[in-house]
Amino acid sequence: MANSRDVTELTGRLRWSLVAAAATPMRPDGRTDPDVCEAYFRHLVGSGASALAIGAHTGRGARLDVSTKAELVRRAAAIGVPVVAGVGGSVDGPDADLEWAGAAAAAGADTLLVSPPIDLDADAVVAHYDQLWEASDLPLIAFDLYSQPFTPALLDRLLDHPGVAAFKPARLFDAVACQEGIAAARARGRLVLTGEDRMFGPSLMWGAEGALVGLAAAAAQVSAAAVETFASAVHTSARDAAARFLEVSAVVDELARVTFRPPYDGYVQRMLWLAVDEGAVPEEFAIDPYRPAELEDAERDEVVRVVRQCRDQVRR
Repeated sequence: MANSRDVTELTGRLRWSLVAAAATPMRPDGRTDPDVCEAYFRHLVGSGASALAIGAHTGRGARLDVSTKAELVRRAAAIGVPVVAGVGGSVDGPDADLEWAGAAAAAGADTLLVSPPIDLDADAVVAHYDQLWEASDLPLIAFDLYSQPFTPALLDRLLDHPGVAAFKPARLFDAVACQEGIAAARARGRLVLTGEDRMFGPSLMWGAEGALVGLAAAAAQVSAAAVETFASAVHTSARDAAARFLEVSAVVDELARVTFRPPYDGYVQRMLWLAVDEGAVPEEFAIDPYRPAELEDAERDEVVRVVRQCRDQVRR
């Protein structure tokens, strides 16, 4: 089936952009409020995000029902920025993922970020991409995740898939795999949006042309500054632009140090703490019901203190 969306236009809008993988503000029982979520999404855009990823892992999309996610996509699309819908790993099974893919398109999503399925049999994964493309008629973003990494052969097949418009590497600390994945995507003309929270600056230097990160679920101005300063350095070759990128890259590393660390899945709660500190989310909605049990609330003060300093540094 031919893709009905203009992939060239989409990738043009996403190139050199920061796509914030938004959290989903929730009460302790998992209930959401679309108005609270929309205000938070608008805050992210006002802080530097030029696109939004809704229902991705940071937003606990696998835990949300289709109607809830569809409303959140509609609210995000109304802001006027590109919307990426996270798909994959639904607790209700693969059929729910296909239902969501179609509903996301109807709600106004521009593209799907496809999380790797549990079964990494190559033929099954390619078939899964086929089904999502057919169900949504939207371009796909292939997501190579450190906890379920693709083999090089499978990644090659996905990057050759006609529905794939972009690639998001998120290999955590495997620099070689990240570099090789970026090179493979660029060789095929695919846009690369880094998902490397802990290798943010280096992955831009390795060939990413934008970012799609949960690190931007709060303090988005920090991640945005890294993308902007790197793009400026690329486009102008100015020595001072390159120096500024290196300064900002170090600030992003500090942001990542206190938010994306063991227990790694605690980053969602940490980003919500920061969203409260920014005034983007009310305290009663800054809850991740699925946070790791070992995450200590005692971390909160340090996380907030350090990230306040990071925000101040990129304002200079």
